[in-house]
Amino acid sequence: MNRFDRITAILIQLQSKRVVKAQDLADRFDISLRTVYRDIRTLEEAGVPLYGEAGVGYSLVEGYRLPPVMFSREEAIAFLTAEKLMEKFTDDSLQSHFSSAMFKVKAVLRGTEKDLVENLESQIMVTQRKTNASPSGNILDTLLKAISDKKVIKMEYKAFGNEESLERKIESIGVFHEYENWYTIGYCHLRDSYRQFRLDRVVCMELTDEQQQERTSLKEFNEMRERAKASLTLQKVIIKVDKTMALYIQEHKHYYGFVSEKVSDNYIEMTFLTQSPQQGFVRWLAMFGDHVELVEPLSLKAEMKKLLNRISEKMNL
Repeated sequence: MNRFDRITAILIQLQSKRVVKAQDLADRFDISLRTVYRDIRTLEEAGVPLYGEAGVGYSLVEGYRLPPVMFSREEAIAFLTAEKLMEKFTDDSLQSHFSSAMFKVKAVLRGTEKDLVENLESQIMVTQRKTNASPSGNILDTLLKAISDKKVIKMEYKAFGNEESLERKIESIGVFHEYENWYTIGYCHLRDSYRQFRLDRVVCMELTDEQQQERTSLKEFNEMRERAKASLTLQKVIIKVDKTMALYIQEHKHYYGFVSEKVSDNYIEMTFLTQSPQQGFVRWLAMFGDHVELVEPLSLKAEMKKLLNRISEKMNL
């Protein structure tokens, strides 16, 4: 990136937040703090009303805005791709908001970029497995509003294995997408502790007028959870997988504590660290039993034999 483009990008970033730290600019553009300070001085000399505070960051004077910027060809393609993802992985309300925003983005595109986006729209497709994993209605949108406004949520939630739904009040600390599902983590008033909820199991959700208490952030919660996981006793499992079958294992290996792999001529040796290999891990491995060799621990072979014997009995083999 040349200096002119970088200074323009810095100005755009300054408009995107109330306060921008010099270190954040240095990290984004891979430049030194000294270069950041020089670029900031250039903006000030050009008449941009900036003020900075040591240890805090830089801000634009309230009310100062540039006219809408022009998007590059690559940025236009990125927006279009994001729109396709939003159509598949968010609820109806968020899709509508993003679609409205995209009209505004397209409005400031140059003519050639408008033609590009129009031509590409039918050539970018995002497919999703036939699941009910996407939140219905406006659940995700409501949840994000609650997090932004720090409001308590009231919802009807149907937990896994339960036919009846229960009313829950939660103080959400964040949302995330994992294993093809949207989740929220929040302080549950019913359980009096933090709980994780899968959004496709939410029957209905509404905001209340109750203000959330001061809670930990999602980042802090995940750090605490990772430390708790690290304190658990994990068992090392090593398997050898035929290369012809490895492709099918790759998709779900991370669910079972995958750590590393070594590739040889005829097989791939995979190492896992798992909390309870005698339960879920053995059942997962049984699907590929005729193409997998258990290297260690030897005790797991006995568990595998027991499982296969039970299956054989059930099938009257």
